[in-house]
Amino acid sequence: MVTIPRIVVAAPGSGHGKTTVATGLLAAYAARGLAVAGFKVGPDYIDPGYHALASGRPGRNLDPVLVGDDLIGPLFAHGAAGASLAVIEGVMGLYDGRAFTDAGSTAAVAALLDAPVLLVVDASAQGRSVAALVHGFQTFRPGVRIGGVVLNRVGSDRHEAILRDALEEVGTPVLGVLRRHEAVAAPSRHLGLVPVAERRTEALATVAALAELVAGSVDLEGVRGLAGSAPPLPVTPWCPVVSPVSQRRPVVAVAGGPAFSFGYTETVELLAGAGAEVSTVDPVRDEALPEGTAALVVGGGFPEVYAAELAANEPLRASVAALAARGAPIAAECAGLLWLCRSLDGAPMCGVLPVDAAMTPRLALGYRDAVAVSPSWLGPAGTRVTGHEFHRTSLSRAAGPAPAWAWHDRVTEGFVSGGVHASYLHLHWAGRPEIARGLVAACG
Repeated sequence: MVTIPRIVVAAPGSGHGKTTVATGLLAAYAARGLAVAGFKVGPDYIDPGYHALASGRPGRNLDPVLVGDDLIGPLFAHGAAGASLAVIEGVMGLYDGRAFTDAGSTAAVAALLDAPVLLVVDASAQGRSVAALVHGFQTFRPGVRIGGVVLNRVGSDRHEAILRDALEEVGTPVLGVLRRHEAVAAPSRHLGLVPVAERRTEALATVAALAELVAGSVDLEGVRGLAGSAPPLPVTPWCPVVSPVSQRRPVVAVAGGPAFSFGYTETVELLAGAGAEVSTVDPVRDEALPEGTAALVVGGGFPEVYAAELAANEPLRASVAALAARGAPIAAECAGLLWLCRSLDGAPMCGVLPVDAAMTPRLALGYRDAVAVSPSWLGPAGTRVTGHEFHRTSLSRAAGPAPAWAWHDRVTEGFVSGGVHASYLHLHWAGRPEIARGLVAACG
């Protein structure tokens, strides 16, 4: 049984202020000496970076679509171990899930964790109607308990009084009121906030401002009391260690730094659990792979922002090409795929794949149910996975490398060439731990 107090920060939709409140709560509690853990519903990589800054421990994701319902409780228990309070930031609207269902939604995660919901509502353009909105969210799905509301972008004392009076009629406690405030706005890019790795100094200032804002506007004790009302959770914490597949501890380099900041914490934990010695390489600044590198993992990010720096790092590009030529296992997702290409918007990349990449205005976004077309260290042909795709690039088609995945019974995507497995698909390896084991085993 897990007895960690927990609360889900949700909203009627995107843009209501979930990240402001969730990150501010984490930072405010941490500043008061409370051990806190932050989570994000869904596949997003960026918000957990802000949670990590605020809490002082890794931010993690809870995505039932990527890992399955059964792992949500165990992953939560693993990530929140040692914490006195957990804050789970939702995604989109409370009941927004995959396609025509609420599968993978914030509400689904709240139900799986038996956690109360703190609903953040942008009240800037409404008065008494806020009560009807909140009441509708309270009654829409049995098993989801909205225990309080934070009113955001409230214009005046009179506006606040109208909102509070209306919410009294539906019996929902107001646990916070945030006035219209522009001082803590964070820079954004086409997929949301700019990653912490790209603007750490500014991000620290943003988190500090959020802590001050939330501490002065939200009933911290009331929220903590609501979190404490969550009952014990009957789960066993997830463990990344099963049995090492290698006793040699091969060195697996994992790309990081500002250009490749997208990754799930569990990936590194699984690699270490499979017997690897995990080392970080920054493709913008490091001119060589870690000594003895036997495999490489390159996740997502915004390489287009650092294309000039990546192109200028000729020694590392040559090292990666040589590693691939030796047949070493290389896992590349999205930004990693672009880095392995011949070029990105004309800037030379690693040249591992005979493909050119270019930025486009079209956003490719969504979950994908994929089937492996070609066998690789990741799994045999026919292996089925669910991943997530989001990017604004296109690739010239190459006749040489075999495709990695197929979906919709017709679309082929990505490349398998030697030990290289590169595609746009982001996977959460906790849902398929054999991927990490396969990569480590392929190190020889």
